[in-house]
Amino acid sequence: MKKTLILFFLVLCSYSAFASYILIPMDAEGQKNHLKAYGLTYWTLSKQLKVKWLLNYRGGSFLLPDTAEIQKECQIRGVSFEVLSNDKTESILKHIESPSQNMEAVVLEKAPKIAVYTPEEKLPWDDAVTMVLTYAEIPYDTVYDEAVLSDALVLYDWLHLHHEDFTGQFGKFYHNFKTAAWYIEDKKDAEVLANTLGYSKVSEEKLAVALKIRDYVVGGGFMFAMCSATDSFDIALSAEGIDICEPMFDGDASDANYQNKIDYNKTFAFTNFTLERDPRIYEFSSIDMTRKRRIFKEADYFTLMDFSAKWDPVPTMLCQNHTALVKGFMGQTTAFTRDEIKSNVLVLGENKSNGEAKYIHGIKGKGFFTFYGGHDPEDYTHKVGDPKTELELHPTSPGYRLILNNVLFPAAKKRKQKT
Repeated sequence: MKKTLILFFLVLCSYSAFASYILIPMDAEGQKNHLKAYGLTYWTLSKQLKVKWLLNYRGGSFLLPDTAEIQKECQIRGVSFEVLSNDKTESILKHIESPSQNMEAVVLEKAPKIAVYTPEEKLPWDDAVTMVLTYAEIPYDTVYDEAVLSDALVLYDWLHLHHEDFTGQFGKFYHNFKTAAWYIEDKKDAEVLANTLGYSKVSEEKLAVALKIRDYVVGGGFMFAMCSATDSFDIALSAEGIDICEPMFDGDASDANYQNKIDYNKTFAFTNFTLERDPRIYEFSSIDMTRKRRIFKEADYFTLMDFSAKWDPVPTMLCQNHTALVKGFMGQTTAFTRDEIKSNVLVLGENKSNGEAKYIHGIKGKGFFTFYGGHDPEDYTHKVGDPKTELELHPTSPGYRLILNNVLFPAAKKRKQKT
């Protein structure tokens, strides 16, 4: 009996050293597919299992419970992983907890329900977010104006805005593409949809959609936008009740002196900007840096800001990466004029020497928003009709990682903000 008890005790002691956690490393050396790693983490959360996001530890690694199913899923998806003993895991967590380390362990509790605001006819590769969600195998629903106006957003934790023009100027493609079949068809479809929904103009209908999205964020939603959806959204809010569209867009003249009627108090992120009145110029306002920047492609990078993981976990989460220097990329809205960003909005990534912010984040009511300039992190000058980016060729893309940080952000355990 005594020998049996001793043997049982030894088995228990040795078991504590056995594997009980899986580490998904996210540093440059340890992970061969960063983008799929986010999908694996999302999949784990969807199984009602909790995950710890180890901020600033090896590039923002993930700590998962050790199960045969998770190990198999890592192998299927091509995600690098390390099996840890209880002792090793405890050592890592103690290291992270140390006041001397700019690290934190944040608990992810559930897989957020994701919606992408995009018209049905758009192809997945028209937008970087839908591409990376598909590649990472993270499920999402698509919603558009009718669903938004019917308050369908309450069903979702996270909303991405496809490269939309919320001002009703049809992307300001008029000068270059007014005779193109796709432009004529898109304009016609937008007008029919607006009329069907009870609006006389596309600009009025898009404003109504923008106001619904604003209410979604104020009520506690998480909103992420890229490229022209960022500044056109804020411009639409600021121009509520003002006609800023020229006749080729809505059939009548714009309001006289409309610039002086803009209300910057209504915007999320931008202030003191000047609208571009000329319909021939492919630009919405002075917010965008595209026409002002003088940077060669080879030198086009932006730097991620460094935040305190323990005191500022939200911006730290959004900046997790295996490099602090990220390749720049163009878009209709490439980056944001630094001086036209509100003081209560955090700049997460910038090209300081050029006076531009690439990646910004803020709080609106009970919710959060993140704006990311540019069209495609791995296609420097994406143009209309260009082929899609093959993410199989860019599995460790730092620029795409920033998008996926935002996807997992709503999964974090809620706690009082220290900022």
